[in-house]
Amino acid sequence: MSPSAWIPDISCSSPLSSESSFDEDEVNYRMKPYWPKYRIIIKNLGFRLETVRDVKAYYKLIGMPEQAEQLKGLVEDALCPDAGLPDNLFRGTRIADGSKIMVKAVHRRSRELEIIRFLSSPAMRRHPMNHCIPVHDLIEVAEDNIAFIVMEQWSSQLIINDAPCCLRLFLAAIRSCVEHCLFMHRHHIAHLDISLRNLLTDYKGHYAYIDFELSRRVDISDPRVFGRRGTEVPPEYGHDTFCDPYKVDVWALGILILRACKLAGFCIPELIEIVKPMLHEDPAQRPSIETVLHTYNLMTSSLSPERLLMLPDFC
Repeated sequence: MSPSAWIPDISCSSPLSSESSFDEDEVNYRMKPYWPKYRIIIKNLGFRLETVRDVKAYYKLIGMPEQAEQLKGLVEDALCPDAGLPDNLFRGTRIADGSKIMVKAVHRRSRELEIIRFLSSPAMRRHPMNHCIPVHDLIEVAEDNIAFIVMEQWSSQLIINDAPCCLRLFLAAIRSCVEHCLFMHRHHIAHLDISLRNLLTDYKGHYAYIDFELSRRVDISDPRVFGRRGTEVPPEYGHDTFCDPYKVDVWALGILILRACKLAGFCIPELIEIVKPMLHEDPAQRPSIETVLHTYNLMTSSLSPERLLMLPDFC
């Protein structure tokens, strides 16, 4: 069956897609730090924020000297924020080995910092179903109520055009998305903004969710949240009522899988059948992530070795 016969419209103009929003309460808003103020603090802990010199060198390395030329005349050691990033993010390097990092500013008492601290703790980090981006450090500046999450720099470009992806690798990537959602739910965390926009890769077969600004530690006795619009908006968010946060994630994950199929060029009928109940209008009728993973594993184990080597077919 063709996916277009039943799935919702997932084009960029679809009402299911909106700009990612964030909480407006006291401590869960996007920080806009004056980065030069914290430059030395971050450097003393082993990390350098990118300067004009660094950005020029990068442009020359990738064969874009005209971009480097645009920075001519600027002070070489001045910080150079990426115009494509929001104010709360800054690129840099780890001094010890020169590896690329991303630094994110958050409020010290934000839910995002609390959740990242939990997911990045040694016990959680070792779990094979935890697919978070590795965090190098959490830097807190108490007097300003600000903290910096220092993490590996991964890419939002999920598909490299000159590197064909077989079905086996594609399905492994989707499995990691399902697994990490289940891992969070088992620890009473709902992401609440699962989407392709919030998925990164290290190009080594690893994929991770980012942006926990809307995420919640869910009350075990009363797992409900009031509708907070993320990137993929389930139908129950159209009503002025409380929602099941886990089923919000199920819906968003279903949309992510459909978008990934379209992006990667894999129209797999068996996978579409798994997604169908995830997008049920009634959240109570959607399966749990536990059930989704179980069904997913059964489906992938039934595919022949020859089929798993199949290359994309953009349909």
